[in-house]
Amino acid sequence: MGFEASVADIAATMTTVGELDKTIETGAFGDLSVGTVEAIIVEAGRFAQDVLVPLDPVGDRVGASQHSDGVATAPGWRDAYRRWAAAGWNGVGAPSEWGGQGLPVVVQMAVQELWNAGNAAFATGPMLTAGAIDLIGAHADDAAKQRYLPKLVAGEWMATMNLTEPQAGSDLGAIRTRAERAADGSYRLFGQKIFITYGEHDLTDNIIHLVLARTPDAPAGTAGISLFLVPKVLDDGERNDVVAAGLETKLGLHGAPTCTMVYGETGKGAVGWRIGSENRGLAAMFTMMNIARLSVGVQGVGVAERAYQEALAYARERRQGHRFGRARDTMVPIIEHPDVQRDLMTMKALTAAARAICHACAHAIDMSRSAPAAERGRWTSRAALLTPVAKAFSTDAAIATASTGIQVHGGAGYIEETGAAQRLRDARVFAIYEGTNGIQAVDLVTRKLDLDDGGAVAAVVAEIRETADAVAAVNRDDFGGAGAGLAAASDDLAAASAFLAAAMGDQRPEEALLGATPYLRLFGLALGGALLARTALRMPSADGARWATLTRFFSETFLGETASLARTVTGGAEGLRQAASAAFSVGSAR
Repeated sequence: MGFEASVADIAATMTTVGELDKTIETGAFGDLSVGTVEAIIVEAGRFAQDVLVPLDPVGDRVGASQHSDGVATAPGWRDAYRRWAAAGWNGVGAPSEWGGQGLPVVVQMAVQELWNAGNAAFATGPMLTAGAIDLIGAHADDAAKQRYLPKLVAGEWMATMNLTEPQAGSDLGAIRTRAERAADGSYRLFGQKIFITYGEHDLTDNIIHLVLARTPDAPAGTAGISLFLVPKVLDDGERNDVVAAGLETKLGLHGAPTCTMVYGETGKGAVGWRIGSENRGLAAMFTMMNIARLSVGVQGVGVAERAYQEALAYARERRQGHRFGRARDTMVPIIEHPDVQRDLMTMKALTAAARAICHACAHAIDMSRSAPAAERGRWTSRAALLTPVAKAFSTDAAIATASTGIQVHGGAGYIEETGAAQRLRDARVFAIYEGTNGIQAVDLVTRKLDLDDGGAVAAVVAEIRETADAVAAVNRDDFGGAGAGLAAASDDLAAASAFLAAAMGDQRPEEALLGATPYLRLFGLALGGALLARTALRMPSADGARWATLTRFFSETFLGETASLARTVTGGAEGLRQAASAAFSVGSAR
């Protein structure tokens, strides 16, 4: 099935929710205009359609392969990457002083959605490079910036994130990779890292690995982790002592090589340089991880959009069954069946809400960097609050949407020919990497709920209520009962937030954590519905009506969940504890 870049929906969300005009008004982006950004989105969509989409099934079928001289990507990928880098797409959000375009994060996320919709496995590598550019720019010394940033920004080199080890997944305090000091100020690294995306490939001549490791005298746990920059190829052209020991065989994203990396295999040790202060590596790495979490949310949006478009096209073409009460002599396209219509609208509404949440998060990041100094702290807190919601809600939405896409295709979706199955296989990892969605929920409850003494959450609740009141005030039939639905959702979010804050404050963390995942979904549903409504209210009349009907559908389909989710958060802990005690005990029924 074909793919048409969703330029109109992206532009609408970027300007209404992402508030691109307000970001531009700060003056931090020179003479940038909304019109220029929309032209960029159009060109990005054209590249996704013309270049990346045709290579998507090739990457899925052929995948990456390991040979004696390294790892090869699928046929056509190397040429596509060179064309992509030559067009300047790698530097969309990078600082202009290093050769980038310095565009707002919301624009960077918009084009990332298109890359992922076109070919998620391809887009995953550059996504990590963009995060590495942010990290090096924020934490490396001037010499490292001068050496690495121009090459990374130009796309001549790519970068990776090396955290996970066989015994240390989400618990990074258990990592064992060690870094020994050398006389010249560099380090020699020894250890193994697993699940390293684009750890080895043939798209660029050099790969810059950002590696968490311990110095010999480091304290235990996360307090003893430092961050190191380890290039595949050293300045003198010599190959560094780091190799890809194997490629993982995965459920999806077959075109993206996922490697086991071994540092110091020959015994010499991989030459690396520390970034930032010793034993402060995890804090530095979070610069990359936080933007990567938003980017993974956007990955979810891109794949969900692709799944929706493919299901819509199939539903228009596939003729099966008859309309109730009509003559039975002619089969109709399945899009005429009410249940299929509900499936398609569910896919579209979830995708649109996820996109809106990601754009709201991106806007907060932009304002944390470009707003007047007195306002930046508030925007920083907002960005931190929305990041776990954007990552988890959007990736859950991608999985649900891709699964529904298979359902719309029926039996044809369960086989590989249509591509519907690939969407689900590709999307499934999004809820796992860059911090599982369970970890995002824990982060939201334990670290983000009390930002600004609870002010960050209170501000979001107030905005949802304000939007609900605005929807009710316009009194338009196309909104239906969305105003009332949003008002109820804001009350549910406020009640659940207050309960969790009290539980954490009263030293009842287990009770709070048992409600963390339903709380995150409650947060995402309430916020997503409000942001859809905001787009409807801010768009011109004809387009506004279309968004209003989408808001109504989202409200009537999803916002009824918020009351039950709030009950689960505030009253479900004891029942879950009892059930878990009974179900998981030795000798119990399985």
